[in-house]
Amino acid sequence: MPKTDVITPALLIHKTNFPISQAETPLNYTYTTETTAPNVALVPILRSGLGMIEALQTLLPDPVPVHHLGLFREPTTLQPVEYYNNLPYRRPTSMNPDPFPIPEIAILLDPVIATGGTSSAAIQTLLEWGVKKVVLISVLGSEEGVKRAAEENGSDKVELWIGGLDEKINEKGMIVPGLGDVGDRLFLTIGK
Repeated sequence: MPKTDVITPALLIHKTNFPISQAETPLNYTYTTETTAPNVALVPILRSGLGMIEALQTLLPDPVPVHHLGLFREPTTLQPVEYYNNLPYRRPTSMNPDPFPIPEIAILLDPVIATGGTSSAAIQTLLEWGVKKVVLISVLGSEEGVKRAAEENGSDKVELWIGGLDEKINEKGMIVPGLGDVGDRLFLTIGK
């Protein structure tokens, strides 16, 4: 099975169909194929989500736009704070009624979901922007954080794909045992 067959089926809720063709298996069985192309964008949460872009791009059959959201967790309240948003928005004009179409599917990249606040805020921002579906991909999450991210924006418009779960978070909002601050680890700024 090609690597794109693993991720692509989940992205086919909204699709554009291309001509149907025939293919043959190695055992000489003929089957029908249909190529699809959903309107997808990758949206990493800065900084830690940057480390996931290349891996996801290799799974997708075609290049897709990459937009960025910058959010951090305020250390005392553990609430998310947005500091950067480059989701494109341009006002329609008579010459260009749809200057930049909003993607149908946003693949949100956040390697660790601890409290769930940052992921939840990012999901809310993407839904307010107008995407039809958000697929959040994370390597590790706490049970509490994943539950919060799923429930606060709970609808059929949100899917969470989590590699593993740890049971709890500490008073600083870090997963225990966890991985620490992924952005700091990725960019070698541990202890800043």
